[in-house]
Amino acid sequence: MTNPEVAILMLCLFIVLVLLGFPIAFTLIAMGVGFGFYAYYSGYDSFLDIFNNQIFYLLNQNTYSVMENDTLVAIPLFLMMGYVVERANIVNRLFYSIQMAARHLPGSMAIAALITCTIFSTASGIVGAVVTLMGLLAFPAMAKASYDKTFASGVICAGGTLGILIPPSIMLIVYAAIAELSPLRLYAAAVFPGLLLSGLYIVYVLARSLINPSIAPKPVMESVPPQWEIIKDLIVSFVPLTILILLVLGSILGGLATPAEAAAMGALGGLILAIFYKSLTWSRLKESVFLTAKATAMVCWLFVGSWTFASVFSYLGGHDVIEHWVLALNLEPWQFLVLVQLIIFILGWPLEWSEILIIFVPIFLPMLDTFNVNPYFFAMLVALNLQTSFLTPPMAMSAYYLKGVLKTQIELVDIFKGILPYLAIVIFAMVLMYQFPQIALWFPDYLFGEYIP
Repeated sequence: MTNPEVAILMLCLFIVLVLLGFPIAFTLIAMGVGFGFYAYYSGYDSFLDIFNNQIFYLLNQNTYSVMENDTLVAIPLFLMMGYVVERANIVNRLFYSIQMAARHLPGSMAIAALITCTIFSTASGIVGAVVTLMGLLAFPAMAKASYDKTFASGVICAGGTLGILIPPSIMLIVYAAIAELSPLRLYAAAVFPGLLLSGLYIVYVLARSLINPSIAPKPVMESVPPQWEIIKDLIVSFVPLTILILLVLGSILGGLATPAEAAAMGALGGLILAIFYKSLTWSRLKESVFLTAKATAMVCWLFVGSWTFASVFSYLGGHDVIEHWVLALNLEPWQFLVLVQLIIFILGWPLEWSEILIIFVPIFLPMLDTFNVNPYFFAMLVALNLQTSFLTPPMAMSAYYLKGVLKTQIELVDIFKGILPYLAIVIFAMVLMYQFPQIALWFPDYLFGEYIP
């Protein structure tokens, strides 16, 4: 068996093990070390010489590289910001205020949920947190208003996934580290695609509610607060959080702070907001720190495992096999983009965004120069496409997050039915951005100048 064949076996075995439910990070490390031991084997004179294999040195170096990576420092700080804001009851106030302000619109509660998800995503970047919180907050309110449960579940799942696209997205930080791109440019490039997708979701909800009012009936309110009180509640809920978001993202995009420095400011701002709203308790703070440490450890070990796996896969010739196959097809640039996005979309059925981004996307990155594709435009296509990994059965993690908090209130198959229309909307957004690349490229070019490879 030749080395490239071993590399393909390595890749296929990894997919099988992940589908069987093995932990991703440690599966990557085990596969990297196991196949790396074969790849770097050079014969030994004694039993103890087996520990001189270069794979152990590679694993050690990768671990050290991850821990000293300046870009990744922003991850725990943004996570802390998101978890503190989540537990400060700010989102509860925001959802109620937007719901009151939009009460005359068709599907007002669904629209309020989507707007809240969009705003909360800019303060969190954590899909699980957004879907879980909105599942506890918005779904019961919509169910009480006699909303169709399938429709309501789709709104929450789709809105919750915006967290991996809209800055400060954890996924974009990971992508920046993998592709060696500027996280500032990636954040700037993601602003309008994220708002575009959110806007398309809202348009769909409006249209669907107009066509079939029975799925989103106008809520019957026993008493409506005075208009001035609604405006006051909206200002108190919306303005402080918006100021925090603008300070964090503005300092990054304006070049005043690195992502790590801005994230530190955001984490501190989240704590100040929690104190302002009188919702900061020792229990909530301790839980936020625990969840931050847990999520950060997962990301770091994913990097250690993925870099080890990718290094061995490349050493065995796996990247060369796939690159030669793609180049042999003599594709036009648009055909290359369609092929890659189709592969990523299909991979989203069984896999999560982290496996796709860390293992498969780097296979195609070296080919971007060959096809003259702007890496930031490609990154935004991938970021939009990765939305589908949360919405595509059988994995569809957003559906499982929602099912986890709703338990017997809705069947999983009904959640799957509810999220299917949003898959079509994501694909439409990708087509729209392909036709008009400036949706993604205008803002970073305006802020930082035209990208020159």
